[in-house]
Amino acid sequence: MFGIGFPELLLIAVIALVVIGPKRLPDLAKALGRGFAEFRRATDELKQTFEEEARAARSQELRQKLLDEGKIRPPDTFDPYPAEANAGTESSPAETASSQPVVTADATVDVAAPAATTDTARPEQKHG
Repeated sequence: MFGIGFPELLLIAVIALVVIGPKRLPDLAKALGRGFAEFRRATDELKQTFEEEARAARSQELRQKLLDEGKIRPPDTFDPYPAEANAGTESSPAETASSQPVVTADATVDVAAPAATTDTARPEQKHG
């Protein structure tokens, strides 16, 4: 790490033993260990935060690039008859839509299927 090998660490330990004394050395070692562990947790948390922010920024840049290129659309805009889908066909948009499903952000709806109406009631429900 800092070019400190085993002989250097042994020399530091002997000096610490002489200066601090054998009674206080274990307490000092515990305190240093706790301090290093807390420092490591803090740096890991900071690194994780930077990585999350970088990932979010890359995601936003990619989304904006795809929006600019027209490869995706915002959820609020919906064009059931995009120009590139109808290019080269002679049929009207109504004829094309009758055989193709319409895809929305919420669900897929089949345009060719007739919509159910609420005014048709079963005969056994009409009492009147």
